[in-house]
Amino acid sequence: MTETTLTPGLDHGAALAIVEGRHGDAFAVLGPHERAGKWVVTAFVPGAEALWLLPAGRAEPVACAAVPGFPGLFEGVLKKRGPYRLRGRNGATTWEFEDAYRFGPVLGELDEYLLGEGTHKRLWQALGAHVMEHEGVQGTHFAVWAPNAQRVSVVGDFNHWDGRRHPMRRRGATGVWEIFIPGMRDGASYKYEIRTGAGTILPLKADPVGFGSEHPPANASVVRDLGGAEWNDGEWMATRARRHRIDQPISVYEVHLGSWRRAPGNRMLSYLELAEQLVDYVADMGFTHIELLPVSEYPFDGSWGYQPVGLYAPTVRHGTPAEFRRFVDAAHRKGLGVILDWVPGHFPTDAHGLGRFDGTPLYEHADPREGFHQDWNTFIYNYGRSEVQNYLVSNALYWLEEYHLDGLRVDAVASMLYRDYSRGEGQWIPNRDGGRENYEAIALLRRANTVAYGEVPGIMTIAEESTAFPGVSRPVDHGGLGFGFKWNMGWMNDTLSYMQKDPIFRKYHHHQMTFGLHYAWSENYILPISHDEVVHGKGSMLGKMPGGPWEKFANLRAYYGFMWGHPGKKLLFMGQEFAQGAEWNHNQSLDWHQLQLREHQGVQNLVRDLNRVYRDTPALHRNDCRPQGFQWLEMDDAEGSTYAWIRRGEAGDPPVVVVANMTPVERRIRVGLPAGGQWAEILNSDAAIYGGGNRGNLGGLKAENRPWHGQGHSAMVTLPPLGVVYFRLV
Repeated sequence: MTETTLTPGLDHGAALAIVEGRHGDAFAVLGPHERAGKWVVTAFVPGAEALWLLPAGRAEPVACAAVPGFPGLFEGVLKKRGPYRLRGRNGATTWEFEDAYRFGPVLGELDEYLLGEGTHKRLWQALGAHVMEHEGVQGTHFAVWAPNAQRVSVVGDFNHWDGRRHPMRRRGATGVWEIFIPGMRDGASYKYEIRTGAGTILPLKADPVGFGSEHPPANASVVRDLGGAEWNDGEWMATRARRHRIDQPISVYEVHLGSWRRAPGNRMLSYLELAEQLVDYVADMGFTHIELLPVSEYPFDGSWGYQPVGLYAPTVRHGTPAEFRRFVDAAHRKGLGVILDWVPGHFPTDAHGLGRFDGTPLYEHADPREGFHQDWNTFIYNYGRSEVQNYLVSNALYWLEEYHLDGLRVDAVASMLYRDYSRGEGQWIPNRDGGRENYEAIALLRRANTVAYGEVPGIMTIAEESTAFPGVSRPVDHGGLGFGFKWNMGWMNDTLSYMQKDPIFRKYHHHQMTFGLHYAWSENYILPISHDEVVHGKGSMLGKMPGGPWEKFANLRAYYGFMWGHPGKKLLFMGQEFAQGAEWNHNQSLDWHQLQLREHQGVQNLVRDLNRVYRDTPALHRNDCRPQGFQWLEMDDAEGSTYAWIRRGEAGDPPVVVVANMTPVERRIRVGLPAGGQWAEILNSDAAIYGGGNRGNLGGLKAENRPWHGQGHSAMVTLPPLGVVYFRLV
């Protein structure tokens, strides 16, 4: 065994800072350094009583000398610079390991430049925890942005959560810290220990770009290897751009994965179970897309995912990133798109999260008038900071590229667009022009949409935006925000308000059902009946409907018939498709047992057929977003609470006439028809198979040469009580 001879050069202050975990540049002290013509290795191994260098090849171990006065600090001399391992001993126990401080940096100059500039589109490829081989050794590379930290360390079970053992390398002025830790594998838990510029040790932080997390309530990040993805969705990926055009049928099933269905013992289903059960169900129901409430890791079940901490980590509640990919792949193979709810508007104050990440307001605004959301007790991102904007835009791209997701529905856009959102006088800071618009948030949304559409062909983005902000779904180069679609919250509020009224009073609110057509073409709209309508005491969709049992079901069927006949893409939240009786509860399964009852089964049959008719009938979807596809026949019959309109597709597509009766009285009225000949009754919400009374028009109508409603032909139509009927020209 070769003995070592120490050389002068180890600074006493530096040694003390290493041992006390204060040193801001550990790589300048630890690892191999040339001193007085010799390669001296300095290693800090707390708990080791003795240490040896094990040079590569057949060289003998080199005994290291303990540095007096600094427990755990050793020095040894190599004959020449080259790879080596370390061997430690404590009592009778010995162990061998690689020295993290003998490895060079992983991030290159281009990464450093783009990170510093805030223009690294694929931030997750540089930051986070990456399983890799580096300089011939397997391990994991860690990188994190903490520009105002004095020292940042990776901690975990592998180093007894001791922040002195693996302090990271600072990368110049970028504020990024990195380290390659040999031997760390997929599945290892870790956090960052950050010492602030003031010398304070913060609560341990999860990785802002971590790809995995521990099961709540534990909240450490988990190393997840994103490599080796196997996709079998080539056919879907090649055709989705066409499927996402505004002239195509889009019908969305919104889902909270934790409560759609539970396994025995009230266990949440895994991504792999959902890949079979949920995907098969949604395909059978005829929807075109599944929209997932946020799956970015979140600590509190009751937030439903809208308080995310791990923005780059699919929640472990249902499995690993690889299993989430298999869920998406299964949906694509069934012809279903997958949309993710994305939350760039705010983040929670949990100590392990982004708040004051390096001891300063790094991701959030310092001033609570800009940086704190009063409604949700959350922080608001500082959109004007280039690194923060880059973090969010890159996150959008991450989900689309790494998980083949087909779109992002952006949550709470209105709260981002306005500086005075839900704030009183004196509680907000005007923009540079003295106004309320948040220019920085607008710039973020435009950039996110531009990057998403530019980098990932065929996807779509959707805004949940509840105001009349102009141009939400207009392209950025035409002055818009660049979204593909916008939720029509006004239509939803007006029509639900109407449907909740007793039919005897509906004549006084008749135009709540027609008002949406005044602005229907101002955006590319989706008609949403989302989770927000069946929580917080609002009751279920069935519970909102007036009247006795038969009237409640008939009202709900009529409302769905009205909705699917109305211009705009469609969205229902899970459970609404079979008229669940109770309000949604995120802690338990939907009430699937209700499908044993005829009325609930009937509503489910109706929604399935509405999706089929909508999908198979060009007149009902080709011009969802264009005025040439719609014409009122009857919009002023407030006394009778009836409505009638024409839906048209392209030249040659048979037109469809939709007629609605929103009273519990059967009516027989004359309706204008845009062409002579036979008209087939292709849907009747009162059909027996839907739980109705089977009242209607015996399968169709024969047009008469009698002008009506401004049309050259007409026919007498039987309207079931609380019923909607569709007729298509044969």
